Amino acid sequence: MNFDSNFLFASLIWGSIGAGYFIYGKKQGATMPLVGGLAMIIVSYVVSGWLMMSLFSIALVVVMHWMMKLGY
Repeated sequence: MNFDSNFLFASLIWGSIGAGYFIYGKKQGATMPLVGGLAMIIVSYVVSGWLMMSLFSIALVVVMHWMMKLGY
């Protein structure tokens, strides 16, 4: 596992954003932010490179935003 400063910072940022989405989804009863936040937390644990983690997390944010606009 790669524990350089870029990886740790990216993991902290994306895991925190994912936790925020998860808490928001749980309190509002909204499925999409709940599932998307959980997926972002899992990505921050599973993916071992900071660039891929950032790309996956950005893609998850875009997909969550798009799905919520569609009414899911």
